[in-house]
Amino acid sequence: MRLISDADVAATLNMRDAIAAMTAAFEQYGNGAGAIAPRVRAAATHNAHTAAIAAMGAALPAAGVVGAKVYSTIDGRFDFVIVLFSAVTGAPLAAIAANELTRFRTAAASAAALRALAPPHPRTLAVFGAGTQARAHAEAFLLTVPFERVLVAARSGAEAFAQWIGTEFGVRAIAVDAAQAAREADVIATCTRATEPLFDGALVKPGAFVAAVGSSKPAARELDDTLLARAERIVVEWLPAAQQEAGEFVRAAPGVIDSARVVELGKLLVGGAHYRRAAGDIVVYKSVGVGLEDVALAELVWRRLA
Repeated sequence: MRLISDADVAATLNMRDAIAAMTAAFEQYGNGAGAIAPRVRAAATHNAHTAAIAAMGAALPAAGVVGAKVYSTIDGRFDFVIVLFSAVTGAPLAAIAANELTRFRTAAASAAALRALAPPHPRTLAVFGAGTQARAHAEAFLLTVPFERVLVAARSGAEAFAQWIGTEFGVRAIAVDAAQAAREADVIATCTRATEPLFDGALVKPGAFVAAVGSSKPAARELDDTLLARAERIVVEWLPAAQQEAGEFVRAAPGVIDSARVVELGKLLVGGAHYRRAAGDIVVYKSVGVGLEDVALAELVWRRLA
C-alpha cells in the first residue's frame, strides 16, 4: 500500500483534470455504476476542547476502486485522509493525505455542474467568501467559462482576493457588497461558513446559476427560501445527503422545495433527468460533499503515481 502526501497530490493533480474526473464520476453514478456511503460523525467535548471524527465513502467498480475519506475536526480545524482499495481484489492500494485533494474536489464538482447548466453567454461571476474554497471555485469557474469580470463579496480579504484573481487569470475583479454581487452576477458561487442567508434571493437575475457549497451542516444555510422557490431546478450531488445535511433543505419552509424540481447531478449529466435549460431559468446547485468525489480523485492520483 502506498502512502501519498499532500505534496504528492499537489504535484500530480490540476484543476482541469479534476473537473474531468468529477464529470466522469458523476456520469458513472448517473448510469448506475457506483454507490455512495453516507457521512457519519461523532463528536465529544472535554475541558472545553471539542474533537470530532467523520467518515464518508463510495464504490466505483467501473473505475476499479472503493474507498473512504476519514477526517478529524479539532476546534474547527479539519484534516483529511482517504483510504483506497481495489474493487477487484479488495487489497488496500493507498492512504492519501487529502487536504489538498479536498480543495480540488469540491470546486471541480461545482464546475462540472456549471459546465452543464451555465446560462447562455455568462459575463459576470460573483464569489462569496475569500478562503480556500472561494479561491478554488474562482479557479475552476474561470477555467470553465470565459467570464469578463469577477465580483468578490467577503467579510474580510475581498480586496486581496480580487487582486489575486486579476493577477492569476487576467480577469477584472473588484470587491463589492453582497447585494451588488447577487444582483449583477450571471453565475454565483457561495463559499462561506455563513449560517444564515447571504443575500435576498429576489435580487438574483433570471437565468442565473448559483452554486452553494459552504456548508454541510443542517443548521447552516447560505441561500434563502426566496431564491429556492424561484429556482427552476435545484441540483444536488446525492439526494439523501442533501435532505439530511443541507440547511437549505432542512430549514426551508414547507412547500418551498418541490421534489419535482430537484435532480441529482449524475442523472442530469447522462440525460436521465429530462431537463433542458431555458434562458430565464434560475438553477441552484447545492453541494454538501459526497464520498464519490473523494474516491474518484483519489483513484486519479493513485493511478498517476502507481
